Amino acid sequence: MQHSDNFSMPSHANTSITIRNKVLRSTYILLAISLIPTVLGAILALNFNLFASMSPLASTLIFFVGAFGLMFLIEKNKHSAAGIGFLMLFTFFMGIMLSRILGVIMSLGNGASIIALAFGSTAIIFAVMATIASTTKRDFSFLGKTLFIGVIVLILASLANIFFQIPALSLAIATAGTIIFSLFILFDVQRIVNGGETNYISATLSLYLNIYNIFVSLLQIFGIVGGDD
Repeated sequence: MQHSDNFSMPSHANTSITIRNKVLRSTYILLAISLIPTVLGAILALNFNLFASMSPLASTLIFFVGAFGLMFLIEKNKHSAAGIGFLMLFTFFMGIMLSRILGVIMSLGNGASIIALAFGSTAIIFAVMATIASTTKRDFSFLGKTLFIGVIVLILASLANIFFQIPALSLAIATAGTIIFSLFILFDVQRIVNGGETNYISATLSLYLNIYNIFVSLLQIFGIVGGDD
């Protein structure tokens, strides 16, 4: 009996590792796929110039209602195929909302290079943070509460800046956003690796939001600092 127990322990550990690796692999695949509707949504919105006559406040309200509504539906259906459908709809919607800042950046003389730089920088940040989270033995779970508070502060500051329109505040918010959501990648990937997140749809949603917010923040930074009218 003792020998049987001894041999069952590594078997259980191997099974657990296999499950975690499967969740991580499925998350990365779904994350890559989710970027396609984002691109399509952005192209569609840019072609039809959907936000041409819409105020920043109105577009922000649409963003919050649509984003939080779809995120609720994703979480509610995360154990079924419908969850993937709602995730694709969500990323398409996020692409539409992304078109507003893309339109502003593209109006700059070096807009295309700014977008390319922001995209490349986002990819590098994700790769570095995900690699650290997957290989380090250090526990980053302590970051969770601090990062959540940071996001709340960012949202409030962003809403306030809709009215104030202060470039220095916009730059500060974007810089803080880049740091916070980069650390969120570290936190979220490690949760998957450690078995804290076992649903790949929820995991994809979290990582997608991190990447999306980093990309938007970098667009704002590069647009403010290096924009060429």
